Amino acid sequence: MRVLVVEDTADIAEAIVMRLEKIGHAVDWERDGLIAAELLAVQAYDLVILDLTLPGRDGLTILKEMRARRLRTPVLVLTARSAVGERIGALDLGADDYLIKPFDYGELEARARALLRRSAGQPDNLLRFGPLSIDRAGRIATIGDRPLNLTRRELTVLEILAARPDRIVPKEELVEQLFNFDQEASPNAVEQFVARLRRKLADAPVEIRTLRGLGYQLATL
Repeated sequence: MRVLVVEDTADIAEAIVMRLEKIGHAVDWERDGLIAAELLAVQAYDLVILDLTLPGRDGLTILKEMRARRLRTPVLVLTARSAVGERIGALDLGADDYLIKPFDYGELEARARALLRRSAGQPDNLLRFGPLSIDRAGRIATIGDRPLNLTRRELTVLEILAARPDRIVPKEELVEQLFNFDQEASPNAVEQFVARLRRKLADAPVEIRTLRGLGYQLATL
């Protein structure tokens, strides 16, 4: 998933980015509210983690602009403002959740998972596709009772495909989901991840099909 973190406190932002990247998300970090708003105008995100007190443009203004443009992207607000009225105001403007600083990073991960799950219409953290199961909280994939030994990005590719049953996922969409602006992204890297996944799924009743010129599709045999 592609996540935007808008936070001007470097140590908080770096910790969030590190934890989210560790569990497979592509994360962009911006500390200036005006630049963040410009990013949101050109790049689609699955989740925005948004501080309220920012240089350039404050978080509530960014939130208002997102909802005025009918952007449905889930927004998790982070702030030191603990007054109930502040929380109510952010939620009424369109925030999906609210976390008060200082916070536990494990709780932030859980809230991020819940928002991503809810936006995808999934009831829990277990993603199923035929005999394939992916535990999004534990970051484990299994075929039946057999665990698959996957790297972080291999698991993310498999998760993206499994979350879009019967849909052809373009290679460009996988690139968008796997790499942030600071990383060198290439379709060749996606091809390598898919090739390794195919080897690890060789004995499983699940396969990744290539539809030339269109993309990839997960299918059962």
